[in-house]
Amino acid sequence: MNNNRQEARRWFDQGKHDHEAAKVNKGAGFCEVACFLCQQSAEKVLKSFLYHQGERPVIGHSTYLLARRCQAYESAFVSVLDICKRLDQYYIPTRYPNGLPGGIPHEVFTEEDARKALEGLRGIITLVSGLLDFDEKPKGDEGGAEE
Repeated sequence: MNNNRQEARRWFDQGKHDHEAAKVNKGAGFCEVACFLCQQSAEKVLKSFLYHQGERPVIGHSTYLLARRCQAYESAFVSVLDICKRLDQYYIPTRYPNGLPGGIPHEVFTEEDARKALEGLRGIITLVSGLLDFDEKPKGDEGGAEE
């Protein structure tokens, strides 16, 4: 496995792990954490695609901007741009009370928010997994932690 593919695999695997952690947190009622982890998972999975293309270093936290960079290599990323815009909204406000105009994250983010974030994330993982040909699909549809 070449270095680019190896680095891509590292980022992809951590992104998948974050996806699993998001499902567990949603199931335990930590919806704000689940939403944040969905954003983190998407960020890492998108970065894995860019590493696979030979980019180094891959920096930035906006999943939308990362997906736009991915789109320069593969037009199919247009299908996840709206999802990424939504996930980017979970980067700060899910973690910090001062990221919200009032309330605190665990009172604001709901099970429905987490469900939609997980649903969108699955599309990103499936897209990248298919393009990188790691022969894996995201877990969760056949059992395991519920979404």
